[in-house]
Amino acid sequence: MSQAVLNPLLITEAVRAALIEDLGRAGDITTLATIPAGKRASAVIAARKSGIVAGLPFARETFRQYDPSVRFEAAMSDGDRLEPGAIVARIEGEARSVLSAERVALNFMGRLSGIATLAAAYVAKAAGTKAMIVDTRKTTPGLRAFEKYAVRCGGAGNHRYGLDDAILIKDNHVAVAGGIRPALQAAKRQAGNFVKIEIEVDTLAQLEEVLAEGADIVMLDNMSVADLTRGVAMVGGRMKVEASGGITLDTVAAIAATGVDMISVGALTHSASVLDLGLDIEIA
Repeated sequence: MSQAVLNPLLITEAVRAALIEDLGRAGDITTLATIPAGKRASAVIAARKSGIVAGLPFARETFRQYDPSVRFEAAMSDGDRLEPGAIVARIEGEARSVLSAERVALNFMGRLSGIATLAAAYVAKAAGTKAMIVDTRKTTPGLRAFEKYAVRCGGAGNHRYGLDDAILIKDNHVAVAGGIRPALQAAKRQAGNFVKIEIEVDTLAQLEEVLAEGADIVMLDNMSVADLTRGVAMVGGRMKVEASGGITLDTVAAIAATGVDMISVGALTHSASVLDLGLDIEIA
């Protein structure tokens, strides 16, 4: 998979907002009260647990925005695997600046590294199959681009970024539209040449309707492994097949082995634990 990239302007704005939120009206009054101006410090960001690192550009930008004189040197790259005790970055500068920017930098890195780590675990479970692990739109409001970036750092892929990316006809759309075929026919009239059409089905009988009408992708939602296997056979390569619905690390390997093309996992972004990273400081 290609290296994950992210528009640096998005990082700049997100970091600015986070610093404003954390510093409040008066700044870091604890550090201002206890640390003399001009005192220097060096520090490292180190891993407390194993995982996949993500968010280094956010940490770098945090220290840069707070104090451009702080030196930030990454010892790893986003997407790298780390073990407990691994040094992720080295920081040197005025102690007040290092301490005041610390939490924002670690918040970004911990959250994004946790997502990358969980994504990598799912990818490992699907290894040896053609199934691509992808995320969903179940992201933290305002942080979607960053969380989806972290998914890519973990070796998985992205589903839709938003409602304007592709047409995805869910069960509620089908119900209101009056059925699978009317929904697909209406979507085809609306879609442009570059817009993919995907539709969700819950049963193999519904899949037969989709095959009769045609779509680009069919989502087999909350189906058993046996039904997924039959569904892939029924499609026979005529469209891409996605499996979805409550997929866990315990079930993903069997689902991947059914021959589906994609497995969408909301847990990548809505249930990832923060990866434990810490900033260890030494006063120069």
